[in-house]
Amino acid sequence: MKTENKNKTVMIIAGEASGDLHGANLVREMLKINSDLIFYGIGGKKLREEGVEVLADASEMAVVGLTEVVSKLRNILKIMAMMKKSLDERQPDLVILIDYPDFNLSIAKAAGKRGIKILYYISPQVWAWRSGRVEKIKKLVSKMAVILPFEVDFYAAHGFTVNYVGHPLRDMVKTAFTQSQARIHFGLSENKTTIGLVPGSRTAEISRLLPEMLRAIQIISPKISDVQCILPLADTMEEKNVKEIIDSFGLNVEIVSGQTYDVIACCDLAIVTSGTATLETGLLGVPMIIVYKVSPFSALIGRMIIRQQHIGLVNIIAGKMIVPELIQSDASGVGIAEETLSILKNGERRQEMIKELKAIQTMLGEPGAAVRTAQMALDML
Repeated sequence: MKTENKNKTVMIIAGEASGDLHGANLVREMLKINSDLIFYGIGGKKLREEGVEVLADASEMAVVGLTEVVSKLRNILKIMAMMKKSLDERQPDLVILIDYPDFNLSIAKAAGKRGIKILYYISPQVWAWRSGRVEKIKKLVSKMAVILPFEVDFYAAHGFTVNYVGHPLRDMVKTAFTQSQARIHFGLSENKTTIGLVPGSRTAEISRLLPEMLRAIQIISPKISDVQCILPLADTMEEKNVKEIIDSFGLNVEIVSGQTYDVIACCDLAIVTSGTATLETGLLGVPMIIVYKVSPFSALIGRMIIRQQHIGLVNIIAGKMIVPELIQSDASGVGIAEETLSILKNGERRQEMIKELKAIQTMLGEPGAAVRTAQMALDML
């Protein structure tokens, strides 16, 4: 039984690196308003830094494709059972769920049975696939804060009113240097053609896509003699593992930790694994090629159930193809090299891409998503 004067407790679940980042910003804003709040849940380094007691690390749960879900299923179910048990043991006053739908909707069901309010921050991509989950969300979730403008109309069409808070990246995507200063800061030449390699934040993504990016650079290098490469290392990855892959190709790639936005901003073009990084790159106005590859089985299932025309967030938000997407067999060294050379050697195409990317910023509303969501959460306590 709850004691009347106990500090309010919040469970927060972020199952992936991007959720850890957005969750940390949300927690920070909530604590600015009420420093007595107690947070625990699932996350990573960023949430820990904000004082959240992390019971399970998000890196243990991040998966790409159905085959990787199967390999990690036992551990994921163990973590799920632990979190459900904590609902009784810790009796949180609010549950905040960030994306990661299958896991989080199961937690929402368990929390709902116990009469605990649920705030869903960052909608699952129900507009792209498995739209039947909308009915489950309507039934289980107390309030939802969405970050893409078209999601308001999508949910309204299904009879669910959601709150558009703007995109959290509008606050976060900032640089400390000009392009020239950044190149000097990272030990690069100011005048060389600079290509960014952004292979993702998960081991499976990097093992599938970084080798193809490096094969592309091997093809490009003889054709653009002054090319140099830089790679922003995700918090979830060990540098030595990434360096081993790069060294096996005999290439010189500058690896930088902790300064992702300045790394990307110093590039003439970036090769980016589909995900949040595509939107970050877009908000920086850097031309890009989006790549994505999963197991053949996952790809087959995906083609059967995904309704969205594009996979890259910048293209989805724009409602048209503004940057190229190379998927599965097209995401090869040869395919990536051809697109890269096409963009870098066509100044008009590159400038048009930059113009379209700048328009994305306007579409995503004003900064302050975490502040607005924090107030929503506190109003629910």
